[in-house]
Amino acid sequence: MLPLIIQLDNSLFTPNRNVSAPVMNPSLIDQPLALQELEEKLDQLIEHYQAIKKDNQLLRQRQQELLEEKAQLLEKSALARSRVEAMISRLKAMEEKL
Repeated sequence: MLPLIIQLDNSLFTPNRNVSAPVMNPSLIDQPLALQELEEKLDQLIEHYQAIKKDNQLLRQRQQELLEEKAQLLEKSALARSRVEAMISRLKAMEEKL
């Protein structure tokens, strides 16, 4: 009679006369638990991705607002500079007349 060989999770099991029942590989028992843990981690990653995506969108929006504000401030600064230069020129002209 040939010995009975059962393959469980890449390991071979050969029944022995002293063993009454085959020993299950723990990885087979833990698979539903591992799958559930994997699903939970995946859900956490998805939530984290969505939060980061929202933050990124808000940061890009804020960056655009700041760029627009910067452009306005540069324009105001240039206008103020030209006014100050004009005042200085008038003051120099008035000083020369005296």
